[in-house]
Amino acid sequence: MRISNGKKISVVIPAFNEAANLPRLLEKLTASLAEAGYNFEIIVVNDGSSDLTVTVMDEFHDLDDRIHYINLSRNFGHQNALKAGLDHADGDCVIMMDSDMQHPPELLPHFISKWEEGYEIVYTRRKFSADSGLFKNSTSNLFYSIVNSLSDTKLEPGTADFRLIDRKVADALKQFREIDPFLRGIVKWLGFKQYAIDYMPENRYAGKSKYSIKKMIKLAVQGATSFSIRPLYTAIYLGFTLSGISVLYFPYVMYSYFNGHAIAGWSSLIMTIVFLGGIQLIILGIIGIYVGKVFLQTKLRPNYIVQHTSLKSKVHDTVEF
Repeated sequence: MRISNGKKISVVIPAFNEAANLPRLLEKLTASLAEAGYNFEIIVVNDGSSDLTVTVMDEFHDLDDRIHYINLSRNFGHQNALKAGLDHADGDCVIMMDSDMQHPPELLPHFISKWEEGYEIVYTRRKFSADSGLFKNSTSNLFYSIVNSLSDTKLEPGTADFRLIDRKVADALKQFREIDPFLRGIVKWLGFKQYAIDYMPENRYAGKSKYSIKKMIKLAVQGATSFSIRPLYTAIYLGFTLSGISVLYFPYVMYSYFNGHAIAGWSSLIMTIVFLGGIQLIILGIIGIYVGKVFLQTKLRPNYIVQHTSLKSKVHDTVEF
């Protein structure tokens, strides 16, 4: 099925130490797109890999000029790598997918079919099988619970960075200059006509996942603080809660004082420290996150630095050496 009017598809793939996965993915992807008769380009973004990812990208580009690469100067993170590919892509629609083979290429024709029906964003919701493991399911649910409880932009559980966006959506995303962009939330926030596709992820072909629990927590905090000041209100509620809890400590203080079990002044001092110290540290930490984001944003540093690319397209607000 060839897209009408000769429209072009861009596929953006961020990669960090994925030399073992890229050959299989690119072979499968190019074969599937070529067989369907699509006019396409594939852009692999090397996010500061330390393995042979650069070599693999260069070899595939020499074999097929529809496969391009962007080599970033260092590791800027998954979201910024996606942004780099998005800024360089010039297709009528842009498909974003990971390089670990967990995003099945077989879904791309379905994406394109919905796009041709008029949907401007076709996104995916990851489903977990019974053998995925309790830990994986629970941490995923916890991630979306945290983001949705602290943010004004609601994400459906399992929403992934595996999506298709129309050119007008891609152009809108190019205008964003946020430090630490949270693309799942931004795409949801943009609006447009959206369609969700549920999918079951494939097993990772090689290597280990780069998303640790620490990175997931960081991404959740990043998502919550990027779209809402609700955490600041939460800090106020937390302050009142801690104040109420500290009142429960008062009977013990009085009991210790009148029964001679406490050194004079100790009870009141400890209660005051616990009461005020806990509240201040938590609230200051939350405020500090927002102040830090403002501080970084005012520096106007680029989201990424392109060291080298095989693309010749004009890209604004990027640096290439």
